[in-house]
Amino acid sequence: MNTMVVKAYPLDIVHMINNGNVEDEGESRMEPSVGLEFDSADEARKFYGLYGMRVGFKIRTGQLYRSRTDGSVSSRRFVCSKEGFQLNSRTGCPAFIRVQRRDSGKWVIDQIQKDHNHELGLAGERQSPILQKRPPLVAKSLVEVLRRPKVKFLEKIDYGELSPSGIINFKRQKRGGDGGQSLAEPYAGLEFNTANEAYECYQAYAEGTGFRVRIGQLFRSKNDGSITSRRFVCSKEGFQHPSRVGCGAFMRIKRKDSGSWIVDRLDKDHNHDLEVHMVYQKKFSTASKKFIEEEAVGMVSMDLGEMNNGKLIKRSQQNKIGTNWYSVLLEHFQTKQAEDTGFFYSVEVDNGSCRSVFWADGRSRFSCSQFGDVIIFDTSYRKSNYVVPFATFVGVNHHKQPVLLGSALIANESKESFTWLFQTWFRAMSQHHPKSIIADQDVAIHQAITEVFPGTHHRFSLWQIRAKERENLQSLPIEFRYGYEKCIYQCQTTVEFNTTWNSLINKYNLRENVWLKHMYEKRESWVPLYLRGKFFAGIPIGESVESFFGTQVNGQTPLREFISQYEQGLEQRREEERKEDFNSFNLQACLQTKERIEEQCRRLYTFTIFKIFQDELLQSYSYIGIKTYEEGTISRYLVKWSGNENDKHAVTFSSVNLSVNCSCQMFEFEGILCRHILKVFKLLDIRELPPQYILCRWMRNAEYRILCGAESGIISQELKACMIWSLRETACKYVEFGSASIEKYKLAYEIMREGGKSFVD
Repeated sequence: MNTMVVKAYPLDIVHMINNGNVEDEGESRMEPSVGLEFDSADEARKFYGLYGMRVGFKIRTGQLYRSRTDGSVSSRRFVCSKEGFQLNSRTGCPAFIRVQRRDSGKWVIDQIQKDHNHELGLAGERQSPILQKRPPLVAKSLVEVLRRPKVKFLEKIDYGELSPSGIINFKRQKRGGDGGQSLAEPYAGLEFNTANEAYECYQAYAEGTGFRVRIGQLFRSKNDGSITSRRFVCSKEGFQHPSRVGCGAFMRIKRKDSGSWIVDRLDKDHNHDLEVHMVYQKKFSTASKKFIEEEAVGMVSMDLGEMNNGKLIKRSQQNKIGTNWYSVLLEHFQTKQAEDTGFFYSVEVDNGSCRSVFWADGRSRFSCSQFGDVIIFDTSYRKSNYVVPFATFVGVNHHKQPVLLGSALIANESKESFTWLFQTWFRAMSQHHPKSIIADQDVAIHQAITEVFPGTHHRFSLWQIRAKERENLQSLPIEFRYGYEKCIYQCQTTVEFNTTWNSLINKYNLRENVWLKHMYEKRESWVPLYLRGKFFAGIPIGESVESFFGTQVNGQTPLREFISQYEQGLEQRREEERKEDFNSFNLQACLQTKERIEEQCRRLYTFTIFKIFQDELLQSYSYIGIKTYEEGTISRYLVKWSGNENDKHAVTFSSVNLSVNCSCQMFEFEGILCRHILKVFKLLDIRELPPQYILCRWMRNAEYRILCGAESGIISQELKACMIWSLRETACKYVEFGSASIEKYKLAYEIMREGGKSFVD
């Protein structure tokens, strides 16, 4: 074995070789990953060859690509020896790495595929060099890190005991000859955190039942190439070997949009005799090792688990943030903190190791005091393979633009990680409690929201709902899908919805459909009828929410580009907000009527919000209002469109405090009065909007919205925090203006000095 140095910058680790001999036979080994850097393409080939020897496959040199400018080699592919179909021994295996030459002369892995479509051989006797971690950010024994095993043995458990992930819900059956010990039995609908958990569950079930397991086919997404489903089969499946008899028993798991895996197909019938007392091997098979390595690739802390007769049960998920991210981010945070006294960051630490990271600058914290009533927790990095688990907290400002309320890197998708993140955000935002939050349909996220934000309404992300509908409804009749859409989007009352839903379920005999049953139980988190009565600042229910950074920063952004792209994307968004601020204060929309109410709203609302209100006002002229009920101070009106008898809504009005509500619930959902209420106001000759129906968050001077709650004379903790951020933001504008030149400095200083005299006077 030749001496070789691999510079693995994304992992912050290097090979340790002494005279060509491995210094340590520990379990910590190099795994190929996107961003791994080499001094030459030949070093990359040697490294991939050593990795293949360890895992159990051989490699070949594949295609090379040349520069159109000077004809030099710009990238190379190294592939599994079974790639292609030119020889009978080849199976078209897709596994490969591609390295690309950078301007610095270094070669970096920019594409990788680890999955093979064939069985892997035994790992070679020659082992790849072990890895030594560079000095960590936190004090920790280097030897302890180096020699940490991939699987740690914890307390003993019984078969079928609930996985600490909280997802696996095992059925139980008695094991023959084992003292009645319970055994996890797979079934359709069983859910796992990872494919490895599913494999171990099926392996344990096979051991108790009397057969062995092989890893069968895998299927990939046509969109991004990520693995969407896997099959685990009986070892006697197929006829490629004399010992195989074409057994049809298998379990197929499918990846959900949340990242978890669910058993969607299962066949338990075998066409051969089973071994009642089969001895389970405590050592993992090559395939099982491969699964664990896939789960652990590029991570600092390997997954903690426990072993019981060779069965791995996960206790906590691994860290999905590369070690080198921490040093770069912390250096950036310290720089920002020196520039911005309101900058906040926090790092989760577990047993001396860095985990999740949260940060927010002063502007984001101030924006939360204005627009933190509705939050979008964007974890769209989970849609596909990602380099970094980057998530954002996003609000909606008074121009209906997205505004950043904080950013995070999430170490893993456990309840503990999300709870820490939400608690940290809550603390950074002066304990501002949101009314509603849009986030993924995920057990861990929902539990964390319930714990940290009690009373906050959790609305599921639309992209997830759509993906689940495609996955679960595609096999059902088209008539059912049409009825389903009509039920979801056209029902106007809860009674109508429940009746229509139950009718559909009974008609197509879907009482036992696990997904439909679950979605009905969670209807208040995704069905438009139930969401309309909750405040979401008008964020459309039937449209996907745009990512704050768009394509500039996402889960695929490499570390070397992350900070610059992040700052650039943030500045672009804030420049758009400044332009809208300018328009609202310096441009006036044209009035379309002579109504005093229109002039009032033009004076108060931002340009964007006024245009929405103005459209509702104009539409109200096409409606007819009829009083249908009156008793004391309460009256009720039926408001319907003259062009469509089916477009009608009930408006209830009280003359005591001019309170009003409409069955369309536009005000409750968006905070802007609807055309139906405006029609009733016209009938009642109410010429100005009552103050309770003009939300401060939509006003041009929304940054001074604290005045809306100050009339009581009682300064709450939240109000005090808003006042601090408002004053700080105003002062920062003077500082920024005054630092541009000596003349502007003198002017800004004089303004602040003169203003300060009033405190003394």
